[in-house]
Amino acid sequence: MTHLAAMFRRIVAICLLVSLVAMGTSGMLMFFIEAPSFTIQMHPVHKLFGLLMVFSASCHLYLNRRALFNHARQRSGAIALAVLTVALVGLYGLALQMDRHTPVGKQMDELAKTFEQAREK
Repeated sequence: MTHLAAMFRRIVAICLLVSLVAMGTSGMLMFFIEAPSFTIQMHPVHKLFGLLMVFSASCHLYLNRRALFNHARQRSGAIALAVLTVALVGLYGLALQMDRHTPVGKQMDELAKTFEQAREK
């Protein structure tokens, strides 16, 4: 492995770790502090580190694709992959069926938009 490849792996691993901590802590805080104002306040942190997590996780998966495919070929790995995929698709399906265009939902969207515009100034 070249020095550049090793450095890239280190950077990806650190980005993944930091974004996992940021997403985990901001998500848990929003879960336990159920105030819409707090959720709006944490939204920029959660959104930014979510993007970093997707990018770094994609790089991590690419760098470790052989090991991942080997895990998925094992019976327990295949079962875990299938169960988690079904759960993910099912939860996305349920979430997308919910009507977010209620009066309260529209008010929250407008409030979030106003808050983000105020932060940009």
